[in-house]
Amino acid sequence: MKQEHLFEQLAALIESRKLANGGDPATSYVAKLFAKGDDAILKKIGEEATETVMAAKDARVSGDTEDLIYECADLWFHSLVLLAQYNLHPQQVLDELARREGLSGLVEKASRLENL
Repeated sequence: MKQEHLFEQLAALIESRKLANGGDPATSYVAKLFAKGDDAILKKIGEEATETVMAAKDARVSGDTEDLIYECADLWFHSLVLLAQYNLHPQQVLDELARREGLSGLVEKASRLENL
């Protein structure tokens, strides 16, 4: 996959694995996640987030970042599955990041707290 279109291609592939689009849980890992529902997807994201943290701690000691990259890829992938579960698209996340460009993280966080 070309990197500039990677999110779009992954999103389309994940979308094709939805049960409504013919995804088969017997032959597709992603279809199996969709069949189990959002709790299974959320559990997987929690596992991947924990593995990412552990890989970062290991990299801090060893200097080897290979596992960190691998675990981040898993975390991102499962986040894309979660977005698809809620009929959202990666472009919406990219648009949100673009909206935040140039904003202080502290100012952006304060604005979210004000809206609660």
